Amino acid sequence: MESIRWRKPSLKPIQTKTKLAMEEAKEEPLSPSARLFHEPNFNVHVIAIMGSKSRINPQVIKEKLVHTLLKHPRFSSLQVVDEEKNGEMKWVRTKVDLDKHIVVPQVDEKNLQESPDKFVENYIHNLSKTTLDKSKPLWDLHLLNVKTSDAEAVGVFRIHHSLGDGTSLISLLLACTRQTAHPDKIPTIPGNKKRPINSSDSKGLWPYVAKAWSFMRLFWNTIVDVLMFMATTMFLKDTSTPIKGKPGSEFNPRRFVYRTVSLDDLKLVKNALNMTINDVALGVTQAGLSVYLNRRFREGKKDKGATEKNNNLPKNIRLRSTLLVNLRPSTGIQALADMMDKDTEAKWGNWIGFVLLPFKIVLRDDPLDYIREAKATIDRKKNSLEAIYTFSISELALRFFGIKTSSSISHRIITNTTMCFSNLVGPQEEIGFYGHPMAYLAPSSYGQPHALMINFQSYTNKMTIVLSVDESVIPDPHKLLDDLEQSLKLIKDAVVERGLCYK
Repeated sequence: MESIRWRKPSLKPIQTKTKLAMEEAKEEPLSPSARLFHEPNFNVHVIAIMGSKSRINPQVIKEKLVHTLLKHPRFSSLQVVDEEKNGEMKWVRTKVDLDKHIVVPQVDEKNLQESPDKFVENYIHNLSKTTLDKSKPLWDLHLLNVKTSDAEAVGVFRIHHSLGDGTSLISLLLACTRQTAHPDKIPTIPGNKKRPINSSDSKGLWPYVAKAWSFMRLFWNTIVDVLMFMATTMFLKDTSTPIKGKPGSEFNPRRFVYRTVSLDDLKLVKNALNMTINDVALGVTQAGLSVYLNRRFREGKKDKGATEKNNNLPKNIRLRSTLLVNLRPSTGIQALADMMDKDTEAKWGNWIGFVLLPFKIVLRDDPLDYIREAKATIDRKKNSLEAIYTFSISELALRFFGIKTSSSISHRIITNTTMCFSNLVGPQEEIGFYGHPMAYLAPSSYGQPHALMINFQSYTNKMTIVLSVDESVIPDPHKLLDDLEQSLKLIKDAVVERGLCYK
């Protein structure tokens, strides 16, 4: 394991003893959540890996960024310490030198002979060993004109988490793209469909009974979740498993691997079982993790296959994912595009609450059991105000105890859980990034205390599964991807074999 001390010097913010040469602009303080991401144990960077169907022209990218991303105040501002206000940090606009943000490495052809895919993977792995320079706005873009198995070139956006939550940052990135079939149109993101109201449900006393019961469930679930949150803060830890991070994992570099599967396969299962894509993604994750952990616990034993009878998993494994939920009203892609194009205002920032999502780690002979259990878990979490209350608790801790104590509390919650999981909805159409057709989008992050982060990202008819792993804990992430892909296949095949769909 590499030393964790070498990264500390870059974490110190810029001091402002003398005035810096920067453009005159309105100065704003950093939000408490943004300041939290400057603590050494929360120095999180968001990564967005973009596959391009054509070679990338760096000059075109630079010319387009000037008229789009640089118009966003967060991407053209420094984060500096205000000594007149007890060391609080603030945003101060500055002139951006794109040559210091756009990185186009010279690639030695000898390094590509063995495996271009491995070269790109190692490049991003090495990138995770570094942090962004605080003497300039906290983002950069790496352009790799390397032909891989699934793209002609690869772009890697790296953005400090203090600039915004992951969902907002990916939305901003998509606002910089346009539909390839209609170059003047931004991408469209599918929305949630509301369940139609049955007219018979609105008659008699039933609506009042249903509302009362719904309120009671919401109240009870919230109380239970908040108590679980407080217990996790103080003493409640997840079971020690081969994928649980060790102390100091947040300082270790990350290996990013990803696999693209058919979104139509997830939709087939969703429609057959009357669920959501998120239900299916979570079910597939539970199935894949169960198979992977069964193999890890079986190491040194004779392989008898992964069935309920050949179960090597300890009983009653507690394994939870920490979800960071953005509580700020969602800013649509159109609003972000207008902000950059017409200088309009758009809501922005980190307003984040915690949700603790339990995973059932067991072996099931019926693959569909994983999906049913996932749906029950998600439906239960939808009937809770956990995220709002955990955000409020974090804000109170910041106000009364300061950033150090709040950081310690948040860090303790995350280290007492096992992993992070997210599922982001992407464009329905094929899109281009400044004229470069996109093959896939794979977002993730590094700097978090978890040894494992799993992201699902949809794009047209594809779903990309992205893993961010600490290799000292998970040395074989490609095997975990195999388990996730195979789990989806088994679940889809079970649906088809039972005649639950028309495919």
